[in-house]
Amino acid sequence: MTASLITVSYIAAAILFILSLGGLSSQETARRGNFYGILGMAIALIATAATPGVEGYAMLAGAIIPGVLIGGFLAQRVAMTSMPELVAILHSFVGLAAVLVGFASYLGPQPQLTAVEMTIHEVEIFVGIFVGAITFTGSIIAFAKLRGSLSGKPLMLPARHMLNLGMVVGSLVLGYMFIDAGHTVTDGGNPAGLMPLLIMTGIACVIGVHMVMAIGGADMPVVVSMLNSYSGWAAAAAGFMLSNDLLIITGALVGSSGAILSYIMCAAMNRSFISVILGGFGSDGGAPKGPAQVVEGEAVPTDVEAVVGYLKEANSIIIIPGYGMAVAQAQHSLSEIVKILRKEKKKVRFGIHPVAGRLPGHMNVLLAEANVPYDIVLEMDELNDDFPRTDIALVIGANDIVNPSALDDPNSPIAGMPVLECWKSGKTVVMKRSMGTGYAGVQNPLFFKDNTEMLFGDAKKNVDAMLAELRK
Repeated sequence: MTASLITVSYIAAAILFILSLGGLSSQETARRGNFYGILGMAIALIATAATPGVEGYAMLAGAIIPGVLIGGFLAQRVAMTSMPELVAILHSFVGLAAVLVGFASYLGPQPQLTAVEMTIHEVEIFVGIFVGAITFTGSIIAFAKLRGSLSGKPLMLPARHMLNLGMVVGSLVLGYMFIDAGHTVTDGGNPAGLMPLLIMTGIACVIGVHMVMAIGGADMPVVVSMLNSYSGWAAAAAGFMLSNDLLIITGALVGSSGAILSYIMCAAMNRSFISVILGGFGSDGGAPKGPAQVVEGEAVPTDVEAVVGYLKEANSIIIIPGYGMAVAQAQHSLSEIVKILRKEKKKVRFGIHPVAGRLPGHMNVLLAEANVPYDIVLEMDELNDDFPRTDIALVIGANDIVNPSALDDPNSPIAGMPVLECWKSGKTVVMKRSMGTGYAGVQNPLFFKDNTEMLFGDAKKNVDAMLAELRK
């Protein structure tokens, strides 16, 4: 393939990636956006493989074909509830790839560059490995937290900020040593800069572990988005090292879009991006000025028949899904309930919090999978003012995103976080397995309010029972 044809292919792939991001901005166009992304990546792979100088096609096929098969197999088997873990572990692969590309660029044959160009190239290697190592280990910890292998509570080490600062300063010193050493060969036959590079890699891996361990459970959707951004910048750094324009463009698109999404989510939570990265919140996180308010009262249990009666009498209904709905896989039966209620001319809408679930857009994906109409799936800001005019709010497996203490208790670890104000509706029914706290480890006063009733049990079984009652 000629150089001009490769350039045209890269431009076409870049345009398709941009169209893919545009398509993923809404549920209606998400399927088309996915198609554009797949087509763009296929063009990018073929054009890169056809680049003059690329050899060893048998080895390349030996890497690509098993990767395609494994990826397709896992994607078919993974449940929607496990999608956040899958995304997190895929980010770790991108980080590891950037680290390996960096070391290969440093230890492999060096291009003919001037002194200044070589310095720039070494900076690219150093930055790529640093960001890639943080992404690699941070994503693994995020995967373990999302999977439940590690606690969602933040790990708060003494002087943790100074520890992070010390590791960053140490990495910068090692970076100076690495660039200063260049490719001078030591007595052992290795480049003199290899040892500082290896030490920095180890420190960066520790930074990634400590950074994500210090972030509380309720901030995990932001963490996933943040790691997505990191993986993009790591890919862009790898593109600079390999002199691949398309990899630079793709990495920049992923990095910038992930950063923007992280900012939007932090703004929706009334938190700064820096506060999330440095502290996180949860039962052990944050820095409240005093003791949190004591939650008092007695929860009122209810049953399926009573909830169905509330739904039949109501004219305006808002459903608030959370991670519990995802775990129980109740969205399909819930979709059928919505169809029945809408046929009876009732106003039914879904309220989606920006950080509901464990992944940005997690609830939107689940509802789209269940064929819930897009026009009744609304964001928190679009619905909060409507709760006083709502007859019943049905909360399914959500906790932190409907917690009144975020607004009422300045000493709560989640103080200031905007929430769905469902307690302002005429009646609130909360479907949960138990009275346990949410992922952030914060008690919820909603359960004890006068107009709240608790429907305990598995969400799927309860929703199925409600569907059966409505069909009568």
